[in-house]
Amino acid sequence: MIHLTQSAVNAVRTAISGSAEPVEGLRVMVEAGGCAGFKYMMGLVAAAEPGDIVAEQDGVKVFIDEKSKPVIEGTTIDFVVALEGSGFTFDNPQASSQCSCGKSFG
Repeated sequence: MIHLTQSAVNAVRTAISGSAEPVEGLRVMVEAGGCAGFKYMMGLVAAAEPGDIVAEQDGVKVFIDEKSKPVIEGTTIDFVVALEGSGFTFDNPQASSQCSCGKSFG
């Protein structure tokens, strides 16, 4: 499946606690696009969709659709704070190439 670092877990928990809407967990998926072929998509969701794979790590539920699973299998998601800005990063062993921004891969 995928792995969230403790920093990513903390960032997701903060986002969930700050949400005005009910949230059950984090959806992680891959779509065609970006400069390298595929791009990561993430967002807070109120519930799982039919067919979702549901994983839980340190109390954070992660929802992955069946199409995305083989493409992001083994990915580690981290949350980094840097001078250029803060955000999630993806270390995907399935990716043969990655754009310079780190949000798109092939």
